[in-house]
Amino acid sequence: MDDRELRRVETELDSFVNQVFSSLLRKDRRAVAGLYLRGVMLDGRRKSMQPMAQRLRVDHQRLQQFVTTSPWDVGPVRRTLSRKACDLISPDAWVVDDTGFAKDGPASACVARQYSGTLGKVGNCQIAVSVHAATDIASAPLDWRLFVPESWDDTGEDLDDSSRAAISQARRRCAIPSAEQHRRKWEMAVEM
Repeated sequence: MDDRELRRVETELDSFVNQVFSSLLRKDRRAVAGLYLRGVMLDGRRKSMQPMAQRLRVDHQRLQQFVTTSPWDVGPVRRTLSRKACDLISPDAWVVDDTGFAKDGPASACVARQYSGTLGKVGNCQIAVSVHAATDIASAPLDWRLFVPESWDDTGEDLDDSSRAAISQARRRCAIPSAEQHRRKWEMAVEM
């Protein structure tokens, strides 16, 4: 989508942003949510913060802060999006999936050597568990979570003090909440 096409749907997009992000109490956060959505929709190979901000002609820190540190609850936003998706496609089935994302190093949250269907083998990766609404002609993601492997769970009974400290440090570096610990994938799917 180019700038001209984005301007053509501006009114509908503003209405969509107001509905989906109505749970954000601050008007400035809703405005940045709209900017972020526009950045994702605009043409461009890279959808990371800096290239999107350049296309939008805004400071990338606004987008970065909104996504990474702004204190808003994603739950109501996901519920609104899920309702809108289900109203649109009238699903026949729920699909549970796990998807692997190959990673070169251990710096990203929850990276471990684990089996990934995406890779077709055991590799260094992150795994996301997702639930989708589906019909014969359409599907829509409704919820998704990052899988926390046992190697990232700092509550294990078999851990010695130095292992527990190293895992806790990695979790803090990646801002993983203490309530998020290892659960089996099927448990995550049932929860979603």
